[in-house]
Parts: sequence; structure tokens; C-alpha cells
Amino acid sequence: MRRDVIVFDIETVVDADAARRLLRLPDLTDIEARDGLSDYFLEKTEGRNDFPRQPFHQVVAISYGHLIREPGEEGSELLMRRLATGGDNKSSEQELLEGFFQLIEKRAPQLVSFNGRGFDVPVLKYRAMAYGLSCPRWFREGDKWNNYDSRYSADYHCDLLEVLSDFGASARCSMDEVAASFNVPGKLETAGDNVREMFEAGQITAIRDYCETDVLTTMLIFLRHQLFVGALTEGSYARAILGLRNYLEAESGFRNHLAEYLQAWDQLVGA
Repeated sequence: MRRDVIVFDIETVVDADAARRLLRLPDLTDIEARDGLSDYFLEKTEGRNDFPRQPFHQVVAISYGHLIREPGEEGSELLMRRLATGGDNKSSEQELLEGFFQLIEKRAPQLVSFNGRGFDVPVLKYRAMAYGLSCPRWFREGDKWNNYDSRYSADYHCDLLEVLSDFGASARCSMDEVAASFNVPGKLETAGDNVREMFEAGQITAIRDYCETDVLTTMLIFLRHQLFVGALTEGSYARAILGLRNYLEAESGFRNHLAEYLQAWDQLVGA
């Protein structure tokens, strides 16, 4: 098991420049280009889906929760280290991508996501290649069966959407649905459908905050899964939850979205 655990999520909008190039309409405004790309994919799928393919998603936030796996008397312990979002409000997409892949090069952590294999990771790879970035360790780490690209290697990338559905043998539930069934906070007031409007309004901080709350929900689902499969004992699970709560309480005084998340969590616990 890998010592560093990175629970991550990304937020994206349509890359207007790429949309203009694909549509061969260089004079479109950003809004027109994003709308035009939706129309393009709607037509391509014969009206079934207007969601753009992964290469056309511009990354506007990459958030992560960093857990450390340490040996304990009962087995592994997962210690909360930090919750953060890469770069700052003025960081370019390239800078965000560089930060993410530098983390892979430096630590080679276990990645944890919700639908990361289907969306987040392909987007990150496409966008990194668009900027000419490199991450050799992604492809050199592990062996033939256990590596970042192996679908069934949860030690390198635990995609909870895949794992919880037994890799498609049962229905793939949304993160919000799983959160509701597990009695942990899901979406608060913001959802992924709001990100484009927020981006076009210049609300980058709000997007970054929203992305962090999705990471927290992913982390709580992950911890529950780790308890179920025996990677955490009841005692180590309880300590991991307490550590996360203590972190949120310490940070909530100057990070309002964490205070709101903690409040939502308290309401569920008290319900």
C-alpha cells in the first residue's frame, strides 16, 4: 500500500479556443464557442448528449485531500494532512496541470477519485499533452498488472465509481446518491452544472471552494470503503474520521465553505 493518498477532483469548462478551431469559426466569442461545441456534440450523438469529449475540457480547478498512511497497533492508520487546491485564482491551466503531474513525479501516491478513470484522468492527460508536458513516472511506476493505467489496480488509482459498482456489474451511482445513502454530506448549494456560469462570471474562488467540498465527500466515501474491505479497523476508521473533523474545525474559521460543510455533516450526524 502506498504511503501518500491523494483524493482529488477537477472542475472544467469548455475550451473556447479548441471549440473555435474544431468548428472552423475563429470569430466566435467564448460563449458562442462553448454553445457551438455543445450543439456539435448534440448533432454528433443524434440528439442524445451534448457533453463535450474529454480533450475539450479546460481545467479551472484541481483540488486534493492529502492523507498519509502510517502503521499503527491495529494496522494501517490514515492521517489527514491537508485539503487544498492547486495554484491560486490567477494560475493558468498549464500551471495547474504542472502542479498535479509534479505531485505524481515526486510522490507517486495512491489516487482516489469518483469517476476519475472515465473523466478526470483522461482530461488531465489530454490537457497536459496539449501543453507539451511530461510525466514519465505515471507510466514507469508499478508493473504489468499494477500501475496507474490498470483499471483494477486500486493501489494506484481507486476510482470509487468503478469499485462500488463492481466495475459496471451493478448500476453506477452518482457521488451525491452514494453520499445520501451513506449519510454523509453531498452537494451543498453548487453542482457541476453551475461551473460554467461561475467561470464566466469570474467566480474562480467559488469554483475552487466547490471542488474542495467534492473532495471531502469523496474522502468520506473512501474511508467508509476502506473500513468495509478491512484496510481500516473500526478503531482506525474512527480515528481517521476524528482527524478529518478536527482539521475542518481548525480550518473553518477562515475557510467558510469548510464551515458550511462541517455544519451539513453535523446536521446529518444529529439527524
